[in-house]
Amino acid sequence: MAPGDQRPPAPAPDPASRLVSDPSSDPTPDPTSDVARPAGSAGGTFPQLPTRDADDLHVPVLLDRIVDLLTPSLSRDGAVMVDGTLGMGGHTLALLARFPALRVIGIDRDPQALAVARSRLEAAGVADRADLVHAPNDRIGEILDRRAPAGVQGILFDLGVSSLQLDETDRGFAYAVDAPLDMRMDPTTGPTAADVVNTYPPGALVRVLREFGEEKFATRIVSSIVRERDCEPFTTSARLVALIREAIPAAARRTGGHPAKRSFQALRVEVNDELGVLERALPEALRLLAVGGRIVVMSFQSLEDRIAKRILQPLTESTAPPGLPVVPEEYQPQLRWIVRGSVKPDDAEIAQNSRAASARLRVAERIREAA
Repeated sequence: MAPGDQRPPAPAPDPASRLVSDPSSDPTPDPTSDVARPAGSAGGTFPQLPTRDADDLHVPVLLDRIVDLLTPSLSRDGAVMVDGTLGMGGHTLALLARFPALRVIGIDRDPQALAVARSRLEAAGVADRADLVHAPNDRIGEILDRRAPAGVQGILFDLGVSSLQLDETDRGFAYAVDAPLDMRMDPTTGPTAADVVNTYPPGALVRVLREFGEEKFATRIVSSIVRERDCEPFTTSARLVALIREAIPAAARRTGGHPAKRSFQALRVEVNDELGVLERALPEALRLLAVGGRIVVMSFQSLEDRIAKRILQPLTESTAPPGLPVVPEEYQPQLRWIVRGSVKPDDAEIAQNSRAASARLRVAERIREAA
């Protein structure tokens, strides 16, 4: 990659990403003390959704299937699960209701989602069994080393953008309405989509659209962006959507959904380093998965699913040299697939929740200690 195509340096760690219930980092330990007023928020708070509205807004995908798949590992006494993408807490609520002795460590980088999850957990009377942490999930190893050093019996990753982020128009994730070009999952820190669009060199911007959006007209789109940003920087989504629509040939616009869909996905993935975070988070989570514990990874686009499969698949295979009459323990597989291939939602669920259509679920169980 040419020097001009490098991703800009990551911002310095934000104080809001500290482990929020750790006494050493907060003199008044409170599992949600950093949620109501995120660091860097100019003293304000995010709008709070009533629990009922959150229930209407958020429909957890493949909920019953996930609960069933995790049941064998979470039914054990003293079971601990980590929800690495807590969001508004839909999956965690269902699991805490199903398993009265379960403890959940919920991680999310979005302070607004954490605030909503906290309210829902309190309303359900299960907040005392949930430990909420404001952090990106690639800190999962550090978090579990301190909160569950003996390991966890369940791990859940529900990847991608949440309903809350899509439906809160001011967050800038949706291309159907005009909004600030933000797209940060943690709006208290880091570069925005406008920063990417207005400052990346052309080569780097083409790479983002091609790699993260699989956009075959990336060069045409970027040429138009560079020409327009030289006149006036991009600040809102409507102008960018109109430019993308014009840059894509008319014949291509008639198929494949909204013409801005792939570019907006690419910008969101870049802004939040979603694939890099996943690459770092999965190995750390697996390191702390106890024998007999299960990991569930639900993705909504092929790039995430490929990463999950690439990291999990080798651990389901023997590493013994060919021809050994007996395979020693250290060469035995560490994981086994619970479901071959991926689980997909059925037609009934897709009819009820159209956002479930692209979901793919991979599930594995640890069968021996991590190497």
